[in-house]
Amino acid sequence: MKITFYAHASFRLEADGIVVVTDPYTPGPRASGFGRIDEPADLVIMSSATDSFHSDPSHVLGDPVVVNALALPPEGVTACGIAIRGFEAYESLTFDYQAESGRDADANALYLFTLGGLRVLHMGDLGNPMSADHLAALRGQVDILFALTGAHATIALDDLDVAIAAIAPRVVIPMHYRAARGVLNIEPVERFLERVPAERITRVGGTTLELTPETLPAASDAPHVYVLEQSR
Repeated sequence: MKITFYAHASFRLEADGIVVVTDPYTPGPRASGFGRIDEPADLVIMSSATDSFHSDPSHVLGDPVVVNALALPPEGVTACGIAIRGFEAYESLTFDYQAESGRDADANALYLFTLGGLRVLHMGDLGNPMSADHLAALRGQVDILFALTGAHATIALDDLDVAIAAIAPRVVIPMHYRAARGVLNIEPVERFLERVPAERITRVGGTTLELTPETLPAASDAPHVYVLEQSR
């Protein structure tokens, strides 16, 4: 699988002749701050259909199938030959969005899918500790975790540590952290990396990483963290 980090929570995953884009943001300086994707995909998976930082496929080229993970039935769906399962979550269970911004609390979903023989879990826009039910369902079922590492409106880093320990992914790829072009005042990725032993961190030094089932760390090892640079 070839993994390219666009920006924020958006990645391009390519394997088996299929291209998947996750959580595309609304581009531009008056929105997310990030540049347009402007590349084709077969499938776009979004953690919701209402958050402009996670749900704007308008700049993904081609005619991709678009899946809203929050709207999936419990058993999931298959799109472009890829089985996708959603796990409902909220950006916050405590912040009063209705009072503060005139909108309801941001429901969204984590989502699990398999591509190129690798099981990928995207954390969506989760803003609370993961539920015990979700942790139990995902334990041992994840090879690659796209992890929310910017704190603030998303999962606290202490709670993220608990989730990683419980799920036991083979690889963690940080996302949703402070970026030079981004407009959100969230934590830099270094706040998360400070919590990880240096020998378990690889700074890729670019925007793309290739992984296969054979190149994953052993299941008995602690997960390895790969830090990609944002390309948009």
